Amino acid sequence: MNILDKIVADKRKEVDLKKSLITISQLETSILMERTSISLAEALRQSNSGIIAEHKRRSPSKSVINQGLSVQDVAKGYADAGACGMSVLTDGKYFGGSLDDLILARAATNIPILRKEFIIDEYQIVEAKAYGADVILLIAAILSREEIKTLSELAKKLGLDVLLEVHNEAELKKSLMPSLDMLGVNNRNLKTFEVSLETSKTLSSNIPDDFVKVSESGISSVEAIRELKEFDFQGFLIGENFMKTDNPGVSASGFIKKLEA
Repeated sequence: MNILDKIVADKRKEVDLKKSLITISQLETSILMERTSISLAEALRQSNSGIIAEHKRRSPSKSVINQGLSVQDVAKGYADAGACGMSVLTDGKYFGGSLDDLILARAATNIPILRKEFIIDEYQIVEAKAYGADVILLIAAILSREEIKTLSELAKKLGLDVLLEVHNEAELKKSLMPSLDMLGVNNRNLKTFEVSLETSKTLSSNIPDDFVKVSESGISSVEAIRELKEFDFQGFLIGENFMKTDNPGVSASGFIKKLEA
């Protein structure tokens, strides 16, 4: 069993448990269900930097990245730095995140927020909306075409943007459909954790222009982003690079200034 299979197996158990504690109709009473989401895809189309800055405490590949910061401070810092959007990891077991992180980030800022999670069930999409997310992530490696369709259509019905993540051409081919807004290419092989920007460059020509192209993982320099822009990428998800510093907001601010110079 690779790490991805393990995470998904645990996630199924977690979602089953959550459903028994809080029903979908209870989630639907959240005041945030009424909130109009802010489109990350639109923000990226209009941005010069395209930076989506991530809040991430730890990961299976790096163990602890930064446990000490408050989510609100990180969110405010990213917004002040001019990030286009923020990604919040809500997986507890492997990434040290939670839904509380999502709601605290939402209270602290009004930039679009992506719920970064291993979504396998419609329940998690309603949950994302109820806790203040604007965007959900779907990972092609763990979903069938039918599941991608069902989940993305529900997200659109709730007014959420959909970012679909792929790692290779086969995943991309099975996933293309009108209910997606953004296509993310993850440069990290989720089975080996090796990172290569070539993945983004190779796949970019296969992504139709109707989708905003996002490159994820392993982006740590302004040069890398300039290179990826040549391949029509408009969004760049950066996590560890900012989070491993004492002040992710200041780190993001310096990076974005350099990028826009």
